[in-house]
Amino acid sequence: MISDKQGQMLLKMARISIAEKLGLPVDKTQINIDQSFLEIKLGLFVTLHKNGALRGCIGVIEPVESLKTGVGETARLAAFKDSRFAPLTRDEFDQVDLEISLLSRPEKFEYSTAKELVQGLVPFKDGVIIKKGSRQATFLPQVWEQLPDAVSFLSQLCIKAGLDADEWTKGSLTVHIYRVHLFSEKK
Repeated sequence: MISDKQGQMLLKMARISIAEKLGLPVDKTQINIDQSFLEIKLGLFVTLHKNGALRGCIGVIEPVESLKTGVGETARLAAFKDSRFAPLTRDEFDQVDLEISLLSRPEKFEYSTAKELVQGLVPFKDGVIIKKGSRQATFLPQVWEQLPDAVSFLSQLCIKAGLDADEWTKGSLTVHIYRVHLFSEKK
């Protein structure tokens, strides 16, 4: 749906948005391809890494804004408003790599037992959303790189949602899965 060339343009747009917020000079001439695809609405996450470590990640699961609006806003939120990190500084700007994840529409995952849940997930492919009451959390498929087994993945996702680590074993969660189209500045 989105070509690699278009994905690279989204990364440039995200970087320009952060640079502008930092008051750094920007070169918008880099964005010179057909931009009609920017009207598409998709769920998206922008992730920043510094020296291979997470430096910020914020996104929206449901497609509420066009890529034209959403990429810049989400990039600024990831850089300056992720509560786990201090706002990005000018000194760090050139040290971070950006990643954009465009999400497919989440689909409900039906399961009856914890074993079915574990066996039904596709590591490194499935992004997972869990929900119980007002508590909800998601892990992008990239998180499988740090948590490659489904038990650890689901336990940490429950903790992220503010639930007990073993909540996923009780069959009381609503689970949705999605896939991402990933674009990265990393080579």
